[in-house]
Amino acid sequence: MLQTIKNIFSVKELRNKIIFTLFILLLFRFGTYITIPGIDKLALRDAIGTGEGGISALVNLVSGGAFSRLSILALSIGPYITASIVLNLLQVIVPSLERLSKEGEEGRKKLNKYTKYLTVAFALLEGLAAYLNYKAYLLPVLQSGAGQILGVVLFIGSLIAGTALLSWLGDKITEYGVGNGISMIVFIGIVAGISSGAETLFEVARGGISGILIVVALIAVMLVLITGIVFVQQAERRIPVNYAKRVVGRKMYGGQSTHIPIKLAMAGVMPLIFAMSFMMFPSMIISFATKGNPQGIWSVIYNLFSVSQGSHWYYLVGYALIYMLLIILFTFVYTMFIVNPVEIANNLKKNGGFIPGIRAGKTTSDYISSVLKNITTVGAIFLALVAVLPIALQGITDISITFSGNSVLIAVSVALEILQNLETQMVSRNYSGFLG
Repeated sequence: MLQTIKNIFSVKELRNKIIFTLFILLLFRFGTYITIPGIDKLALRDAIGTGEGGISALVNLVSGGAFSRLSILALSIGPYITASIVLNLLQVIVPSLERLSKEGEEGRKKLNKYTKYLTVAFALLEGLAAYLNYKAYLLPVLQSGAGQILGVVLFIGSLIAGTALLSWLGDKITEYGVGNGISMIVFIGIVAGISSGAETLFEVARGGISGILIVVALIAVMLVLITGIVFVQQAERRIPVNYAKRVVGRKMYGGQSTHIPIKLAMAGVMPLIFAMSFMMFPSMIISFATKGNPQGIWSVIYNLFSVSQGSHWYYLVGYALIYMLLIILFTFVYTMFIVNPVEIANNLKKNGGFIPGIRAGKTTSDYISSVLKNITTVGAIFLALVAVLPIALQGITDISITFSGNSVLIAVSVALEILQNLETQMVSRNYSGFLG
């Protein structure tokens, strides 16, 4: 391990990527402590804490504590993720957007620009809802009269600017750093909350023998979760490929055998982040707009998209079912965008490759699609079950979902992605990696 770390930092390009990524993440953590201008910090103190359940705790988890401090990064990367989801779904039903997705680099640049516009729109909507709910924490001079307009501009403008900055930083990590920038930002936000989660378990353990047994059981479940997540992320189906021999000039090419790796969790951690963001959005808007007191049908919708301590069992079941379906859906959608069986089949045919027993061309693409669908189904269902397991534990133990659920899933998945990214770059330079 020490030799591997030494090898990593001996490669200038890789060393610069790691340093750049750490620098951006430090900027993110610094930003979570910059409070929105005009906030009365004395009034805010202990008013919005991590001890709240439901949507407040979940938003605070993803934002790395920025929400509890009403930081300029309080909305975190949520609006950007929501915008990405909406635009990806629109590509399926809007022909012009679908054409852009197939136009290569230029098309991706335009889609990225549209995503940024949608991000600002969602940040504006969420910022307005946040203002309606938390304007009482502004300084008195900004709550009424002529100062009220300034208070609105400072509050909402700061949240929009913070979200835009965070999405830009995420893009820079993806472009110049290590790993996916959005995943890294969510990962750091979750890691920052580990200490508070540990404090929660410590308080439960102080409750006596029953508390200690609950903590031990939770730790055992988390270890099983981690093992399962590692297995799913590493597992793959290898489709054998043979290359026909061909003579070019005086040299003979081909004749070797290889394989196409189809991972059990091809989409990685992104479906989990997408599903979590999608679940947060309706309850966040309803909570903010109703000042945390939804009534009637709005109360039913809010409880279906947000679980907290003391939630009725039927709301927990409804939340779990919706969350599972979203994870499965986003796993298939995201896999569809990153894996193109037709393109793989065409490349095999062009290079003289074939799958034993399968005809080249459409038959090959249909076979790859079938394998991909079966593998993705298993991986998606497993991740969905793992994601909702902590909800069942919450119903039994009444301990907050945010510590043991999404945090474990996303943290372990992103950590594996980072290791695999470093592994690939080390192997390409003839070094052994972490996993080799």
